[in-house]
Amino acid sequence: QVQLVESGGGLVQAGGSLTLSCTASGFTFSRAAMAWYRQAPGKERELVATITIFRDTYYTDSVKGRFTVSRDNAENMVYLQMNSLKPEDTAVYYCAAREDGRPEYDYWGQGTQVTVSS
Repeated sequence: QVQLVESGGGLVQAGGSLTLSCTASGFTFSRAAMAWYRQAPGKERELVATITIFRDTYYTDSVKGRFTVSRDNAENMVYLQMNSLKPEDTAVYYCAAREDGRPEYDYWGQGTQVTVSS
């Protein structure tokens, strides 16, 4: 059974930092690309960052230089370090996985709330 469980969300003041964690199970983590998405109230889900099996990374423009995605294949975990947080970063953050050869992110976590106060 595939599971992705996010943790680390919370309330933080603007300019602060949070680190989100995602624990994966039920699939071959080292062979899966991983991603962080977010969805703010009333907005569409947005891709935030990705990390491939080769550890190549991608960031949406609004978080470049502030967020860092990383993975630990030994622990089946992916992280999102978020610095210099802004109120517009407020959203539910989701971890997602795409197994090697698959076109879409098939596996999703339940999400963790990040709220940044001004």
